[in-house]
Amino acid sequence: MNMPFYVSPEQLMKDRADYARKGIARGRSVVVLGYDRGIAFVAENPSRALHKISEIYDRIAFAAAGKYNEFENLRVAGVRYADLRGYSYDRSDVTARGLANAYAQTLGTVFTQESKPYEVEIVVAEVGVNAEQDQIYRLTYDGSVADEQGFIAMGGAGEQITAGLQERWTPGMTLGDALALAVDLLGHDPAGGPARTLSGKQLEVAVLDRARPRRTFRRLAGPLLEALLNSEDPTTDVPAEDDLAPGRHDTLTGQNPPADKRESNPS
Repeated sequence: MNMPFYVSPEQLMKDRADYARKGIARGRSVVVLGYDRGIAFVAENPSRALHKISEIYDRIAFAAAGKYNEFENLRVAGVRYADLRGYSYDRSDVTARGLANAYAQTLGTVFTQESKPYEVEIVVAEVGVNAEQDQIYRLTYDGSVADEQGFIAMGGAGEQITAGLQERWTPGMTLGDALALAVDLLGHDPAGGPARTLSGKQLEVAVLDRARPRRTFRRLAGPLLEALLNSEDPTTDVPAEDDLAPGRHDTLTGQNPPADKRESNPS
């Protein structure tokens, strides 16, 4: 009778952690950082259909690095959790901390009980009424939770980008400055090669804008993103696809919405 092959719990956990870290390191990086009006999310992602950054609830957003199908399952579960809790209790009861705790339980259970851990690293962020109340939580493959202050970087070049953010990020940066910093750091080669210049078509960018009514999440793309990246004046070009509330001005640019976005006879 053959004896089963024995692996110590310590070695098993180490092997799983190494496996997950290698999978995450193969993914493109994501940067989350605060700016004067909220929280910005910047990812290197040329796909327009497979998002690494998404809205979860009114003031909460999600960003991830690693294996797409795994963090997409987590995103969908987070949306369901938020919708159910908001419907059963109150919208104000849906918080980033509660969502982060739910994710931590799921990731921890998968890491310890399943044959393969999730190759993902995620961020759950909630914008507050002021910068002091902003919340950014980082969750790793084993369910560990860290409450980050100001900024975070994850994915393939996460450590190098974090070092750059520690040197160059300052509270109260404008959105244009924050995006320029994130894009510059994403373009650096961690192996020491020449830096790349990333265009808007290679990026996925979104913000949680604390000045927007209720739903604070907004994607930035097209001419507006290019204007912000080029340090031009973005107030002259508001994308027609933006979902501005009727009669409200754009809190990102200060521009009034186009005529076809306003109600002709509000009730």
